[in-house]
Amino acid sequence: MTATDIQMKEMFDAGAHFGFSKASRHPSVKNFVFAAKDGLQVIDLEKTADSLAAAEQKIKEVRTQNGIVVFVGSKNEAIKIVEENAKKIGMPFVTTRWIGGTFTNHNEIKKRVNKLSKMLVDREKGEYEKYNKKERLDLDKEILKLQKHYTGLLAMTEMPKLIVVVDPKAESIAVQEAKDMRIPVIAISNTDCDISGIDFPIVANDTSAKSIQYFITKLTEAASIKATA
Repeated sequence: MTATDIQMKEMFDAGAHFGFSKASRHPSVKNFVFAAKDGLQVIDLEKTADSLAAAEQKIKEVRTQNGIVVFVGSKNEAIKIVEENAKKIGMPFVTTRWIGGTFTNHNEIKKRVNKLSKMLVDREKGEYEKYNKKERLDLDKEILKLQKHYTGLLAMTEMPKLIVVVDPKAESIAVQEAKDMRIPVIAISNTDCDISGIDFPIVANDTSAKSIQYFITKLTEAASIKATA
């Protein structure tokens, strides 16, 4: 059994080959569909394996040059997987609704991220003990509000060199902002997605947690490569 055969079996076992119905298939993924079964499109996992390899190579190139990779996945099936894997390698992530301007208005977003960072440090150092109970409660509420949207961006110390998204259809605003800022996009994309504008599309099941886990794990492993000094 070759390495490719093993990988294709792993993807098959993860259910990565399950696409949507032919009626919902986007024309851009036509060449990635192998067949149809029980009304569903069956994704050609050999092509998916090739796409994954290209995406992994891109991530390694970016990380070797100290570039930041942002992982994005706000679908229920993806949230925990994206957060846990991104945290393992110290990369930023977004698992809530995409905040408009995260890339295109980076300076403003950075102010909010810096504010959250400072408030967390100040609280940890006991700086808030000088305030009364109500004031401390208000500060805690403000921290929680900022954490909801910006915790994952604390690691985004500069503009990213690459973005990884689960389902570009669901994360269309993030993808568009990346395009506007000329940030390459890797996207795990099911058969209903338009991949024509995606730099590194990985056509695979993007609704199954098992499938998402497989690809996000592979991509974060590639991103864990040690950067150059």
